Amino acid sequence: MTAQTFDLPDLGEGLTEAEVVKWLVAVGDTVAVDQPIAEVETAKSIVEVPSPFAGTVSVLHGEEGEVLEVGKPLITVGSGSPAEAPAAEPPAAEEPDAETKSPAPAATGAEADTAGERYREEERAGSGNVLIGYGTPESTGSGRRRRPRNRPPSHGSQPSAPAAAPVPAPARRVPLVTSPLVRQLAREAGLRVADIEGSGPGGLITRRDVRSAIEAAGANTAPAPSAPIAASTPAAPAQAEPGAVDARTGLAESKREAMGAFRKAVATSLSRSRSEIPEATVWVDVDATELVRLRRSDPEGPGLLAYVARFVLAGLHAYPELNGLVDTEREELVQYDGVNLGLAVQTDRGLVAPAVMGAHKLTTAELDTEIKELTRLARAGKATPAQLTGGTFTLNNFGSLRVDGSAAIINHPQVAILGIGRIIDRPWVVDGELTVRKITQLSFAFDHRVCDGGAAAGFMRVVADAMENPARAIARL
Repeated sequence: MTAQTFDLPDLGEGLTEAEVVKWLVAVGDTVAVDQPIAEVETAKSIVEVPSPFAGTVSVLHGEEGEVLEVGKPLITVGSGSPAEAPAAEPPAAEEPDAETKSPAPAATGAEADTAGERYREEERAGSGNVLIGYGTPESTGSGRRRRPRNRPPSHGSQPSAPAAAPVPAPARRVPLVTSPLVRQLAREAGLRVADIEGSGPGGLITRRDVRSAIEAAGANTAPAPSAPIAASTPAAPAQAEPGAVDARTGLAESKREAMGAFRKAVATSLSRSRSEIPEATVWVDVDATELVRLRRSDPEGPGLLAYVARFVLAGLHAYPELNGLVDTEREELVQYDGVNLGLAVQTDRGLVAPAVMGAHKLTTAELDTEIKELTRLARAGKATPAQLTGGTFTLNNFGSLRVDGSAAIINHPQVAILGIGRIIDRPWVVDGELTVRKITQLSFAFDHRVCDGGAAAGFMRVVADAMENPARAIARL
């Protein structure tokens, strides 16, 4: 029986490990391509991982509750029936420890190239089940894999057949790179991918190859901010000793703990936003009295945030430069044909910004339904990787935290973020008379590279005017 081993893929969240929450298949089960095989939990969400292979499950690499590293074996699938399987351990479990030994069958160039090409085709076709990194795990082609922690070493490994000996990759005119993260990591380190030797199947260049090239060049070995955190285990931080005194403050340290994977990913993303984006912020106070009245007139209708989301989409239609990104490599400003509206959601794991995909196609009522469902999924840790990383513009409801506003940090690589504060009663002048109105504050941070203050102010007025006179705005949408 020919066996193929599927490694835990890069889930596209800047994280390097995931916990196996639940196996959806068992040894001996027959699986099809794209069939969910396991639920895994990262620091941000719980996602179902589909199988890239069809066949019979022969090995589950890990127990429920076990934490696996990205790029390490997740499942081994055989192409034959269970009756055809040998009594010994499946071939994919034969894992040589020395680089001179031939790689396991699942890592041979022909099979890996076929699987990788099939999934690259599916990524281009928009398959909803394909996760970032399929076909490009770091460990492919290296011939070395760490055995699962719960499985003893294999005994009686057969010697490599002469035909299976590694064959040097032929010279190629263009570098073989399938992951945009690999290209970006090399670019930000000042390296050309064409100068990097790939260790993957057919000469595929992996993140490990880029990091090795960075080390060889004497560059900073820390990963680029946009790239996932390095898979290597960092050195354990020093623990505060009882009574240890901080030299700067003269105060005793009461606690010291390591940053978790989620907090590291957040720190990396926010640091990159602050270091790369020349941002500016504008504010405007909005009389939301009529919007609140509209909401109260239909208790079963859309919520306030759904109306604001609808007005944001109108603003982005008028000022599309705010719904895009800056391509620094090509020195181009990109605008998207459509909006994936990100929503900042506070969860037990921290702040995430999943997106309502294709928000521009939805009615206000449909936006309300999607916002509520997306918020529920995010707080339950079940938002998909596509939802967590696919936003093109972010709306942040500061009012849910009972604050008036904030100069928010733009969610890189987006170019703008709009915040809305709490709605409270304030004295307000209407037609020359002082009265009490429902007032809120909008705060808008934007990338000054994509537009000037006039465009930012224009966008803000579209949203603010619609909130102040929602009936007229909705009639025009």
